[in-house]
Amino acid sequence: MSRADPARRIRAERMGRLAEGVALIWLLGRGYRIRARRLRRPPIEIDILAQKGDVLVLVEVKYRASLDEAVRSLSPAAVRRLARAAEILAAEARVRARPASGARVDLIALAPFAWPRHIQGLQP
Repeated sequence: MSRADPARRIRAERMGRLAEGVALIWLLGRGYRIRARRLRRPPIEIDILAQKGDVLVLVEVKYRASLDEAVRSLSPAAVRRLARAAEILAAEARVRARPASGARVDLIALAPFAWPRHIQGLQP
């Protein structure tokens, strides 16, 4: 995406927000509690911070033309950064007496005319 095309950037931003909304509904329907959206923890932004039971879940949302493209678009380096952030957030939750025994990184892949694909426990 080039800087010369602000309309394309605006469309991508809108689509990203819509995809995050779909992912949020998907998680709520599966019993997750949403703790935050678009949480900024430099050097990353966490799309959705959720909790299921005593596990803190950092959810990355990817929307592409196909589910396979969405899954492939999450780089191993991004998973490593998210995993480090998950460990930090789980430790902070324990200090604040909010129950979180552990943390994991999930991906919700979205594509047109396809059910979301929820991949749990991504490993760096």
